[in-house]
Amino acid sequence: MAYLAPSEFVTKMVDAGESKIFMSTRDTVIRAYMAGAILALAAAFAVTINVNTGVTIVGAALFPVGFCMLYLFGFDLLTGVFVLSPLALIDKRPGVTLGGVLRNWGLVFIGNFAGAFTVAVMMAIVFTFGFSSPPDKVGQVIGTIGESRTVGYAAHGAAGMLTLFIRGMLCNWMVSAGVVGAMISTTVSGKVIAMWMPIMLFFYMTFEHSIVNMFLFPSGLMLGGHFTIMDYLIWNEIPTVVGNLVGGLAFTGLTLYTTHIKTAPKRQRLAA
Repeated sequence: MAYLAPSEFVTKMVDAGESKIFMSTRDTVIRAYMAGAILALAAAFAVTINVNTGVTIVGAALFPVGFCMLYLFGFDLLTGVFVLSPLALIDKRPGVTLGGVLRNWGLVFIGNFAGAFTVAVMMAIVFTFGFSSPPDKVGQVIGTIGESRTVGYAAHGAAGMLTLFIRGMLCNWMVSAGVVGAMISTTVSGKVIAMWMPIMLFFYMTFEHSIVNMFLFPSGLMLGGHFTIMDYLIWNEIPTVVGNLVGGLAFTGLTLYTTHIKTAPKRQRLAA
């Protein structure tokens, strides 16, 4: 289970961020679409396990299968590019600009949402037999999740917003650790183990992940959850996205970069 030293995988993080910024629009959106779809399906899988077993740790322990799949396939989540793309800018890679970073974030957001929303519609159909009957027990729980994690936060006002933001930060601290985990080994088993641990932690602790929520909340609206689109955007998605950005970049990207890049081997830089 070959292990790369931090000075080696931090260089890989910067290289990955650079490559994502220069990736074509088509490839960026397609990869983001598939990442959103796979993670959404994994979320549906985990909720189904929790409902059917009543043991939440089981769903949390198995949810990372989706995260591992999408990163082994080379797909991209917004929570990952929040961490990787800015490092190429900070490292002053030739041709990397703030506009390029923002373009990458925007395209990945669009692709992730489209993929997660596609699965949300498909699972809503499954949970309701094509909207011909009330949601089954899993569908009812998903509707409840959307309600408690929107109007539930709103009921606490500013304190609820702060809690939501902190949960978003803590989430991407762990998720981005999983993204980096895929880079610290050169074997599939090593990558999977390194990714699995922080993803299980974030899911069991019910931290707020913007891409998972792109599945849970639209599907919750379709399954009878008592909240609105504006509730979803204001009291979950937008603060969660900001929290994910701050937590992942501050706790994973910048800490690793600032403490290990000095000792990284000299890199060949692309011509401007």
